[in-house]
Amino acid sequence: MSNNISYFLVIFLLFFFPLHNLAQNNGRIATSSSISATDESTPWLSPSNDFAFGFKKIQENKNEFLLCIWYAKIQETTIVWHANISNLVPQGSRLNLDSQRGLILSDPQGNTLWRSDLVFGNIDYGLMNDNGNFVVMGRNSNDPLWESFRNPTNTLLPNQTLERGSFLVSQKSQANFTQDSTNATNSGDKLIFEENGVMYVLKRNNQRQILTPRSFPSASDNYHHVTLNFYGVLSHYYHSRILNSSGWNILWSQPNNICIEIDGDKGPGSCGYNNVCSLGSNNRPVCNCPKGYSLVDQNNAYGFCKPDFSISYDEVGRGTPDDFYSFITIRDTDWPKSDFQQISPSTEQDCQNACLNDCFCVVAIYRSNSCWKKKLPANKPQQIDTNLNLKAFMKTRKDGVPPLSTPGFPNSGSSQSKNWQNLFVVLSALLGSSVLVNILFISVFYWGFFHIYKKKMKISCPTSHVADSMCHSFTYKELVEATKDFKEELGRGAFGIVYKGVMPIGSRNVVAIKKLDRVAHEAEKEFITEVNVISQTHHKNLVRLLGYCNEGAHRLLVYEYMSNGTLASFIFGDLKPTWSQRTNIAMGVARGLAYLHEECSTQIIHCDIKPQNILLDDHHVARISDFGLSKLMMINQSRTLTNIRGTRGYVAPEWFRNSQVTVKVDIITCRKNYENEKSYGPEAILTDWVLDCLQEGKLEALVQSEFEALNDKKQLERFVMVGVWCIQEDLSMRPTMRKVCQMLEGSVEVTIPPCPYNFSITI
Repeated sequence: MSNNISYFLVIFLLFFFPLHNLAQNNGRIATSSSISATDESTPWLSPSNDFAFGFKKIQENKNEFLLCIWYAKIQETTIVWHANISNLVPQGSRLNLDSQRGLILSDPQGNTLWRSDLVFGNIDYGLMNDNGNFVVMGRNSNDPLWESFRNPTNTLLPNQTLERGSFLVSQKSQANFTQDSTNATNSGDKLIFEENGVMYVLKRNNQRQILTPRSFPSASDNYHHVTLNFYGVLSHYYHSRILNSSGWNILWSQPNNICIEIDGDKGPGSCGYNNVCSLGSNNRPVCNCPKGYSLVDQNNAYGFCKPDFSISYDEVGRGTPDDFYSFITIRDTDWPKSDFQQISPSTEQDCQNACLNDCFCVVAIYRSNSCWKKKLPANKPQQIDTNLNLKAFMKTRKDGVPPLSTPGFPNSGSSQSKNWQNLFVVLSALLGSSVLVNILFISVFYWGFFHIYKKKMKISCPTSHVADSMCHSFTYKELVEATKDFKEELGRGAFGIVYKGVMPIGSRNVVAIKKLDRVAHEAEKEFITEVNVISQTHHKNLVRLLGYCNEGAHRLLVYEYMSNGTLASFIFGDLKPTWSQRTNIAMGVARGLAYLHEECSTQIIHCDIKPQNILLDDHHVARISDFGLSKLMMINQSRTLTNIRGTRGYVAPEWFRNSQVTVKVDIITCRKNYENEKSYGPEAILTDWVLDCLQEGKLEALVQSEFEALNDKKQLERFVMVGVWCIQEDLSMRPTMRKVCQMLEGSVEVTIPPCPYNFSITI
């Protein structure tokens, strides 16, 4: 009996086990086959077991998986293809080979996350080839219906061709397989990776440009692949097929020095803004934040660095710049794409002083008796040739001096002569992220940053109490308790400080409380103006005043708390808003201004529209705030005389003529109309550049890499034309803010605008 059992086991092992093994290793995958995203799942293997297709856990401490193809025999996980999805998939997700629709990836609830494109019906089987190409085969064709080689991600394998019009896209970081903007585009040639490991570019005239060195390890003895790394370097790797051999080696890579050779106009480079790039081993960049800066994302060493302080001279009565700032000296490091002024001749001390007294300047470079001032965002910092004897003076906040910050509420005021400088720093970031978005902001607001009154308006109001106010009146003690004795500061300005408070007002618990720290006549007027005006305005694009305190010498205002902070911090931050977010915010601000101009019982000119005075609620809806220096116009009064000074290039021209102004000055520019640092490029005069792009049909230059904007060129053109209409020198030619809203929404036709200025204007 035992012999019979032994014989049975032998027969079983001889016949059934090999058959099972053969079914797994012939590479064919039958329709209706599936794989689950679990630690125990078995991938689909190629016949030689060189490649595997299935789910791979990227981080051991997380139950998240990536659908991918990888080298199965190499201990070091090396992924050569992955499904183009925005996030890793949860445990329990499933990949199915459907007989009608091809590969389908679904989550545990059955929702489709990804599928193989353009595959419909008559599917015979799938095949994991020994060259790393997974194909979906049809019943009536010898050609694949879908293949991974035709849908590359960041890697090419031998036998693979990058066709004309296709491209590689890098992942965002070493552990983040979301596709990044770094790509190797194909300009019309073919990139061919032959089976023997030779790679070359096949040009349109059939000429070959060989990329592989004459001598290289053979493909029969080594695995080969070419990868566009997340830091922007295209590298050819090889690895011995002998098990337990050394890891991957680099055969060649391009560019040789990514820190200096990448086009900085396309973005911040391998290292994020303010992050210093130096070349490490294997042509891999090494990124380090300068002293006084720290990573925005501590898990991404290649990301953006943010200053651990705010650079602002809006500190009235507190001292000179030398009291707040000092310099760190960094040798042989430059920021070649961030210049905005050159001073020559100059000494080291003169260079430092020039940067110290300029709030635009964050870094000054001194070399050969010349000084270059740099501004935020500091683009492409890089180490350079030590023989140049270059010194970088990086501005930093002195130890012991409290930092300035405005995370949850805008500064409530600023000095007359410095406010335009603070705005320019923020708006420079607007330009860096997308020029057209800046033009869009021109179309919505125009003059920005006005605490530049020589005289504020005279408003007839009681001086010791708030008249006809419908908001809550609080005692000073209540507000002290709500803020825990004014513990958490949100922002500060010339007239007061904003604190976070907790108190039940309707459905709200968190509030922003502005404490006016001076009881001078000007602060008293601001207090009375804000309470009377804001308490009578109600619109979804305005910040609501909830209450006030007018007790003895104490003047406080209680506002809605906006969790997403200011528009300035949103645009100036490292995580740039999307195109749709920007357009929605711009239209929201336009609607809020239209309400102030036309729908209030008392017509209001805001007179201080700037990114710091636009807040974002939980859903990033724009909310206009800070009516402290609002100019009121009675409904039957069309014009108001003022005496306001400002900086030409930023504001509506009527401000400089001591003439009557109307609500049509409530627009904001993205930057000066003229910028010295762009004096050698087409962008030097903003209006001229925009007009040229509009007339020549080159609007893509204004949005750079904003693909969402480029997908709707009609909307793009409409926004540009609205912008040009809104900066007409002749105010009668400018549309009202109500008309601006209609034009931006597309409900009225936008005609081609004329040249916005006459030639008598001085920039």
